[in-house]
Amino acid sequence: MRFFIKFIKIIGLFLFVFLILPIAGVVSYSYLEVALAPVYNAKTMSLNYEIVGSGEKKLILLHGLAGSKNYWKRDLENISRTHQLLLIDLLGFGDSPKPQSNYSLNVQLEAIEKIVLKEGFNKNNTVIVGHSLGAILSLELLAKYPDWFIGAAVIGLPVFTSKNQFIENMSSQSLFDRLSVGPYAKFVCMLQPIYLVSWLKPDNLPADVFEDSKKHTWQSYYNSLYEVILKTNLYTIADSIRNKKLLFIQGEADKVAPFANVKKFAETILTATFIDVKNGDHQLFLENPSLVWNLINQYF
Repeated sequence: MRFFIKFIKIIGLFLFVFLILPIAGVVSYSYLEVALAPVYNAKTMSLNYEIVGSGEKKLILLHGLAGSKNYWKRDLENISRTHQLLLIDLLGFGDSPKPQSNYSLNVQLEAIEKIVLKEGFNKNNTVIVGHSLGAILSLELLAKYPDWFIGAAVIGLPVFTSKNQFIENMSSQSLFDRLSVGPYAKFVCMLQPIYLVSWLKPDNLPADVFEDSKKHTWQSYYNSLYEVILKTNLYTIADSIRNKKLLFIQGEADKVAPFANVKKFAETILTATFIDVKNGDHQLFLENPSLVWNLINQYF
């Protein structure tokens, strides 16, 4: 009996030292990283960005959740000959500032607008291209400033009729996806240094994209998800973008942005063209960047 009690104590000590302490340390670090960050100031904090190419046509490229401007650096040789590309790290991601902020739709748009104006991508000769979170921001930016842009091309647009539909959809995905929308979502986001390790890298993410996916805080990830993706009702802006050219590129196997939802939304806009990519998942650009560039070049 004494041996058994001693054994249990040893196991308990082992779990505490090798499991509980590391988790507590990671959570504390993630929490302090946000708590000690400066509060967002739109006047003094500017997004990280890069301009590639020298063509007469212009593209603004907005990445998805946990992405970066480097997401788009694939097969750029041809497109950069005919286009000037503005690649932006969204607020809270990549090498852009990661301040304390609610990361709401208006905050993200305001930060993007500053760069667009600064670099002269508002002369009505520009197309906005967005993936996932960036797709929502692209359509919202087009609706807010229709005179700035020719139109938009969106890839993997997350369209959900309600938060419950989103949660139900994510519940059928990976373990992390299920946990990230559960009651302990913030806590799960704080644990990112533990699960964002190389041996857990998804097969459809190149190594460089996966490394950049670590460049966010739990707050920038969690708030961008809940404040932009979940709270934005795209149907409310449909009337504002009906006279603009819109290209929807959607993978039929996209489990993050349900195919049927995107197609239904696109059909409400008569000026839109919907292209479905057979077997394409949420990262169809990474799978076949030349296809995406060709579709955009041909459509606009």
